[in-house]
Amino acid sequence: MNTRTQQYIVATALALGMMACASTPKTISSIEDARAAIQAVERDPLAGEAAAKEIDGAHEALREAESRAEDHKSAKDIDNAAYMAKRQAQIAQEKIAALQAKKAQESAATERQAIVLDAREQEARIAADAAKQKMAEADSKAKELEAQDAANKERIARLQQELADLNAKKTERGFVLTLGDVLFDTGQATLKPGAVPVIERLAKFLIETPERSVQIEGHTDSVGSDAYNQDLSMRRASAVRDALQSRGVPGERVIASGKGEALPIASNDSAGGRQQNRRVEIIIEDPARGASL
Repeated sequence: MNTRTQQYIVATALALGMMACASTPKTISSIEDARAAIQAVERDPLAGEAAAKEIDGAHEALREAESRAEDHKSAKDIDNAAYMAKRQAQIAQEKIAALQAKKAQESAATERQAIVLDAREQEARIAADAAKQKMAEADSKAKELEAQDAANKERIARLQQELADLNAKKTERGFVLTLGDVLFDTGQATLKPGAVPVIERLAKFLIETPERSVQIEGHTDSVGSDAYNQDLSMRRASAVRDALQSRGVPGERVIASGKGEALPIASNDSAGGRQQNRRVEIIIEDPARGASL
């Protein structure tokens, strides 16, 4: 084998190795989590009967996340689509639980009817008393199942409302709802009318979930002095806090703070970046997990 042949073989092997590495798909945790959630709910025997639409929606959102990954979209875009897929899988699981409760309730009703018939057939007082006791237990069980069914339906509605109304994004701190600078007068802390629908939906959500609190953080761009920006960010955060309290949210569940220009999310070298930095972030907390929701 001559030197030229050896060089050709080595070059070919290196090229094949690079192609193999390039074709190896990158694992994205948010997509994998969503896929696992969908697969888990599909394994339930009642999945097709109870939540076919939600499972289809979850698959559609998962395909969108995978498409965004293949198109090399930003991690935020990919995670948002994967979050929607996982959320739809959770709603599907809740609907399955609701159907299970309904079937158990129907079974309890059938059991109660059987007990009634049995009681009628009993001639002895002792047998009749025993049947009455069983009927009471069956009634209690039926009411418990009815309560579980109602709780499941309420939970489903709440999850769907979160998807439709809050429009919060998932971050390392939890779910964050952002109010942009356009919702305030320039250089002022007065909320414009455009902020009212968001504030009212958030207030309604917090009133219906009294176990949750929110942290409100005001942020500014780098224009102006540190003291001015600190004061403006605090006043804007306080304006959002006051708006929530005026709609019935207890003050002890709303914490407002001003961050000034210390935590930008974009460059302050351009007008667009400065506008992104002028914001109020509302972090929705979940005390059941000891961290942000």
